[in-house]
Amino acid sequence: MSTPSSHYDAVIIGAGMSGLAAAVRLSMYGQKVLLLERHNAAGGLNSFYARGARKYDVGLHALTNWVPEGAKGAPLVKLMRQLRIRREELDLCPQLGSQVTMAGKNLRINNNFNDLVADVAVEFPQHVDRFRALDDMLSSMDETALEASGGSARALLDERLGNSLLRDMLLLPTCFYGSAIENDIEISQFAVMWRSLFKEGFARPFIGVRQVVRLLLDRCREHHVERRMKCGVKRMIVKAGSVAALELDDGTEVTAGRVYSSAGAVETQRLRSDVEPAASASAIGRLGYAETIATYRAEDFAKFGWSDTIIFFCDAEKFSYQSPEGLVDPSSGVICIPNNYQYGEGRQLDEGWLRVTALANHDAWCSLPEAEYLAQKQEWFGRLNKVARRHLPSVADTQHDAALTSTDVFTPRTVRKFTGHLNGAIYGSPVKRRDGRTDLNNLFIIGTDQGFLGVTGAMLSGISMANLHGLKN
Repeated sequence: MSTPSSHYDAVIIGAGMSGLAAAVRLSMYGQKVLLLERHNAAGGLNSFYARGARKYDVGLHALTNWVPEGAKGAPLVKLMRQLRIRREELDLCPQLGSQVTMAGKNLRINNNFNDLVADVAVEFPQHVDRFRALDDMLSSMDETALEASGGSARALLDERLGNSLLRDMLLLPTCFYGSAIENDIEISQFAVMWRSLFKEGFARPFIGVRQVVRLLLDRCREHHVERRMKCGVKRMIVKAGSVAALELDDGTEVTAGRVYSSAGAVETQRLRSDVEPAASASAIGRLGYAETIATYRAEDFAKFGWSDTIIFFCDAEKFSYQSPEGLVDPSSGVICIPNNYQYGEGRQLDEGWLRVTALANHDAWCSLPEAEYLAQKQEWFGRLNKVARRHLPSVADTQHDAALTSTDVFTPRTVRKFTGHLNGAIYGSPVKRRDGRTDLNNLFIIGTDQGFLGVTGAMLSGISMANLHGLKN
């Protein structure tokens, strides 16, 4: 790690995936970079934590945009090239197979788009030609273009498909894996998810998100990025249309030619000395999640017969993607079983894992007294676990409970505490800044509120904004 200095070519706020990637990219070209992180662990929304010897992933269900070796032009390939990461370093293991299930119909998402088309032909035979035409249209878009236009994906699907159930089954995974907009997703972001989920697919490093975080931290050390953990930005001093200095949590002050913030657009605005503390309240995202995590004895888990990697489910007649009135909306969500990737001969996870994600209400969770908060976490662990098991091969309660080795739950309150995202909004503000620019000439937005999606997208966000605003002549 380099010797501390007071002036840097670039200061990066937040050591999440986008911040780490931006730091690596800029430092590769000899720039002096300071990376600031308020917490003691890197990774941001996609990190991990330990309870005893057990490591829990947060955020990462799958690394999207998986393509087989030799594929050209894919986002994952671009990412590896830009950060000089070898494919074997990521240790990516493709999924066994995922699905979307709703109203008795099932669509496969298994890294083979032709299987999805075949399922649409079976479940929606009168609409498969329109589905193919939609694919042609979306595949012709440059979904990563910084000048990409907006618009409603829901309206587009209604127009192009003419079937509300098929529309909802396509919105279900794309919204849960990337939308900050209630009951919709913006068209260019839908095109990103179309490619990353349906056309390419899912994979997972054998040890989970730790593999990606470690790689990026190794690259930071290799290129002499200065990192300060447990030290965030208290205030950005603004003068003459620029960030003139940054006051840090530890009482020190630094200056920078450019500042890249992954804290979120509204959260970043509120750090400015020239902005009111409650500025931009209307732009704060409302969509938060609760997630339950269960682990099981490996030998018992193997007998459950749970073979899906990820299941996107909706048990209601219509898919509703909005902040619920109560603590959690269990009518739709995501079931993830990290064991079900192709890890290869002789490699299996030490325990069985079941993760269940559903929409949750930030304000409702945060209003609970501590004892009630803890009680409701346990209550919702049981309820969401049972919801998930309805979509999996049946296992007797006694067999399930005897195999259970640990449980945990995180809520929007957890997300807000460890990421700083207002409202615990996983995908940040519904207003994205594709070019990363702000009204200050040396302050740029990266990460969630820049607009690229998923773990791969977050890293590409940091890379793209570093290239555009830090390396482009």
